Amino acid sequence: MPRVEQDFARAFASDWIDAWNRRDLDAVLAHYGEDFEFSSPVIIDVAGEPSGTLRGKPAMREYWTKALARLPDLHFDLDEVLTGIDTITLLYRGPRGASAETFHFDVDGKVDRALACYAPARQKVSPTVPRK
Repeated sequence: MPRVEQDFARAFASDWIDAWNRRDLDAVLAHYGEDFEFSSPVIIDVAGEPSGTLRGKPAMREYWTKALARLPDLHFDLDEVLTGIDTITLLYRGPRGASAETFHFDVDGKVDRALACYAPARQKVSPTVPRK
């Protein structure tokens, strides 16, 4: 799969977003190879893995189960689907705000490596009180 075609990318994005919004981990994991690697800064907090990287479906199932428990109202809204050489990047909005996830595919069309990036958390600004 040297170049990802737009039809494949759109179908993948639709299925992936839908699986997450249904909270269906089996459907989410069906997109990935058995020994895939995933990197995300959230892994550090949720899984306690200082490298921010996990490998394999069992480790990811455990991590995503914990993450879903922390996010009972999880919902993703897809903004953009980008394609590249063996890769798709999804730009979406979720509980952390603007997010980007890049997926690298093996020859069978399964994800063998993925990484997530998130916009900085927006802080609420309190109104300033004039000083006297």
